[in-house]
Amino acid sequence: MKLLKFYADWCGPCKIMKPLAEKIAEEHSLELVEVNIDNREDMAREYGVQGIPTLVLLDDGNNEISRLIGLQPQAKIASALGLN
Repeated sequence: MKLLKFYADWCGPCKIMKPLAEKIAEEHSLELVEVNIDNREDMAREYGVQGIPTLVLLDDGNNEISRLIGLQPQAKIASALGLN
């Protein structure tokens, strides 16, 4: 499974989310794919990203399983994505 993390370099909450997303990906054996929305506007549009940071959990067929928008505590991130 993959965890897409949509972010921007200028986004303060995105900087805080980075180590949290990395830890969750490691703990749950997920491939973490970081997507800078300023460089990949096409991908942000494709996934309907309207706010950052946004995490999108994909299954092995790249189908969306769950999504989380905004900065949350680590325990809530895993739970909101259905990983607990």
